[in-house]
Amino acid sequence: MADQARHPEEIHRSEAAYFDAQAATLERAGWRLDPAVVARYLRPARFWFNKEYRFRRLGEVRGLRILDVGCGLGDNAILLASHGARVTAVDLSPRSVELARRRAARAGLAEPPEFVCAPLERADLPEAAFDVIWGDGVLHHVLHDLDGVLRCLARAARRDARFLFSEPVDRVPGLRRLRLLLPVPPDGTPDERPLREAELRRIRRWVPDLRVRPFSFAGRLNRFLLPGGAYESAGALRRAAADGLCLADWIALGVPGLARLGGMAVLEGHLRDAARAASPRVLADAGPAQADAGV
Repeated sequence: MADQARHPEEIHRSEAAYFDAQAATLERAGWRLDPAVVARYLRPARFWFNKEYRFRRLGEVRGLRILDVGCGLGDNAILLASHGARVTAVDLSPRSVELARRRAARAGLAEPPEFVCAPLERADLPEAAFDVIWGDGVLHHVLHDLDGVLRCLARAARRDARFLFSEPVDRVPGLRRLRLLLPVPPDGTPDERPLREAELRRIRRWVPDLRVRPFSFAGRLNRFLLPGGAYESAGALRRAAADGLCLADWIALGVPGLARLGGMAVLEGHLRDAARAASPRVLADAGPAQADAGV
């Protein structure tokens, strides 16, 4: 469905409805951010986990202005603000943003995130304002206007702002079909699909030093080890098994010949000036994104 042309307004309505429904479900299930989770990302030790790796790469954020794109229920915005960042968080789901605001208010933050409910291209964001552009599973939802979204991000970013995203990827033809045969139920919206090499090349126009660190080959099986994805509340044996599975992935996917097997990837670099990124020469010169096997 993601490859079929649909009007952006229709896509926005569909995405907002999907995530509104998810927010309603999670609100009934309990929605406070566990203090143990906040502590985990304050001192991220396990770089073989995707998000801990990103927090390690980000380093000290105190005082930095961070744009959290597609903030959902606000987990990352709250974590970043807990570490002293000045966060603006954007999402198109009204119910998600409402719940994120309530969660942030309960967190007792010195400077709570500012939440904006709008599609990114309509969000009233200041220009050249942010030191870091952060996203967690966002770009694969906007394939209908990927360059337009990246243009908006470049406009909001300060010169050479950090770009740090985690996205599902499909870098080996046919491998995704095999993954879907695993006894792991697929989820997601009708208009999303993993990023392919063509999209990574398009991102590189805007992020010329783009590095791609793969994750999650066998790690998809963690859904069986960690019900609900809750690492902190799982038993010691389950946590140890999840550690081992993700560490094995980290080692295997660090081998150049195996890097493309990862089903998720951290995309990292620095945003280029919007006018420069959109120039015909840059569009023609964009080459393949490079895999990065190190921390």
